[in-house]
Amino acid sequence: MKKPILFAIAVAVVLSLLLVLRGQSLDLDSLRTALDQLESWQEAHRWTLVLLFFVIYVAVAALSLPLAVWLTLAGGALFGFWQGLLIVSFASALGATLAFLAARYLLRDWVRKRLGSRAEAIDKGMRRDGPFYLFSLRLIPIIPFFAVNLLMGLTPIRALTFYLVSQVGMLAGTAVYVNAGTQLARLDSLSGIVSPPLLLSFALLGIFPWIANWLLTMFKRRKVYASWSRPETFDRNLIVIGGGAAGLVSAYIAAATKAKVTLVEAHKMGGDCLNYGCVPSKALIKSAKQAHHMRHADHFGLEAVAPRIPFARVMARVHQVIADIAPHDSIERYTDLGVEVLQGYARLLDPWTVEITLNDGTTQRLTTRAIIIATGAQPFVPPLPGIEDVGYLTSDTLWDRLKNRDEAPGRMVVLGGGPIGTELAQSFARLGSQVTQVEMSPRLMMKEDADVSAIVQTALEADGVNVLTGHKALSCGVTDGEKWIEVEEEGGETRKIFFDELIAAVGRAPRLKGFGLEDLGIRIDRVVETNEYLETLYPNILAAGDVAGPFQFTHTAGHQAWFAAVNALFGNVKRFKADYRVIPWATFSDPEVARVGLSESEAREKGIPVEVTRYGIDDLDRAIADGAARGFVKVLTPPGKDRILGVTIVGEHAGDLIAEFVLAMKHGLGLNKILGTIHIYPTMAEANKFAAGEWRRAHVNPRALAIVQRYHAWRRG
Repeated sequence: MKKPILFAIAVAVVLSLLLVLRGQSLDLDSLRTALDQLESWQEAHRWTLVLLFFVIYVAVAALSLPLAVWLTLAGGALFGFWQGLLIVSFASALGATLAFLAARYLLRDWVRKRLGSRAEAIDKGMRRDGPFYLFSLRLIPIIPFFAVNLLMGLTPIRALTFYLVSQVGMLAGTAVYVNAGTQLARLDSLSGIVSPPLLLSFALLGIFPWIANWLLTMFKRRKVYASWSRPETFDRNLIVIGGGAAGLVSAYIAAATKAKVTLVEAHKMGGDCLNYGCVPSKALIKSAKQAHHMRHADHFGLEAVAPRIPFARVMARVHQVIADIAPHDSIERYTDLGVEVLQGYARLLDPWTVEITLNDGTTQRLTTRAIIIATGAQPFVPPLPGIEDVGYLTSDTLWDRLKNRDEAPGRMVVLGGGPIGTELAQSFARLGSQVTQVEMSPRLMMKEDADVSAIVQTALEADGVNVLTGHKALSCGVTDGEKWIEVEEEGGETRKIFFDELIAAVGRAPRLKGFGLEDLGIRIDRVVETNEYLETLYPNILAAGDVAGPFQFTHTAGHQAWFAAVNALFGNVKRFKADYRVIPWATFSDPEVARVGLSESEAREKGIPVEVTRYGIDDLDRAIADGAARGFVKVLTPPGKDRILGVTIVGEHAGDLIAEFVLAMKHGLGLNKILGTIHIYPTMAEANKFAAGEWRRAHVNPRALAIVQRYHAWRRG
């Protein structure tokens, strides 16, 4: 039988019983009368009565009927304190567990679908603290017995744990009511059973596990710090190591809240994004796109021309863009904001002491209440035999190594098919290089759906990139002055590709070494190990940005920095868990790729049922007018619902278009809200509204349409 039918039957049974009970008199006098009628029968059939009472109590608790108090009093009156307590305690716990299991079977899947990704956070918290919550709720009489059973059934708490905690948690309250039942003849009202002092005692007993847990946490913290000597006073409230996105935001927040903060940066302020990543790559992409437009000017009714590309001037513009943005992240700006900026290398000597070796060779030691590790990441260079011999480039080094060249490299190999490799391969191809892109996986951009990879690969090949997916790099070398890389195809055949420059773009690895983390026992594997508050082994040492994971985006580094800074400065008062529910990202190829939330392939792997709505941007008026009529907007929703689980956009300005969906997901707005929002015509942003319209059209009720059609026919006469 289907769950909705079972649920409907259960509700009907409970409502029917409640209607029957509504006509009955439920008070102490009625209870005394009923017990008097049982007195003679009880003496002859005591054990039958025990069994019957037990079964009835279990059924009442399982059906969540409002009779538990009366039955508990009756248990005390019929069987005395100890026997009554034994019977009622086990019957109530068993009945509660049955109600718990019923709620789990009938309602949990439906509730989880409604909660979406929020269910995962609730599950995580309940797995950790569920028994504490349950125990506290069982000891607070004002919270209905049945509500606790039903609510807990929707959580991942184990049935055995629920039973045992309920058995223990309800014991004190059960004892009070059973004892009152033994004094039923002298009892005037229910209010006399539970006095305010007793309620307060229950509440204190309920929060005892939390107090104990807090004390245990404090003990563990003291144990962590036990081998270190804590300073009596501190030079700083916060020291931030690293002047990239995470470090700058952390220092800014500290200064804004009037904390005394020192920022330590060994190299360039602004970190990887400003100097080697986001900023220079986007400047290069823009120049490459202009060259592309010149070659294809005939698409816009103009005469196509082969652009002359003075590569040194292109690179000079890249460096000028960096210089123009640099003041936003400069030492001067942050000094004016109240941040002390020291240029040098920082090393932790203990949980509160940082030794800074300044760039002039001097050293300085500072004590601090808290430390934030924000050291970023660096390009990962695969350990290929001979790679050091060919003078490889990375996304960090190419900007300086190539800046004085009159022409772009003639033959270039880009090793890696992720976002960085894809952006660079397309840009250098458009600037005149003969580019071969080598990727070991079966397709480019493996984190995206296959249809996204296909569009991007088609675009790259149209720009002249030789895309070799399913090819594994084996080794590098130089023969007769010619640099080469040997690759292996999926079939096992190998070949050499000759090149002038090789860019290693296979990913980035966090900077973990040289900061003294290992000496303090802080675990570092792929990233610095932190908890949900971004705290390391030592709660006053936190990490944020690429070095902390799980994302390597500038915007998530800044996002994490807020949580790290606030927890570092005010964690003794209130801590905040880092929120990763809605994280967008983009690859700035042409066309751009942007995503937030689930992809189709991820939903399939996780077994999450989704409905896919797709709108082709080739149908959009503005895209047609701009000569950018390619790509799509793909939205994932629960079947039949407009709640957004994930969005992928491929097309012109996808990184900008995704923002509307990010806002919608963050604040729980569905596709109907986007459809009901006015979008300017003609703009690329209309693609979002039209995608919502596609979903709406697919969910029009055919019966309602038939009724409307008949209505219009009637109106015509």
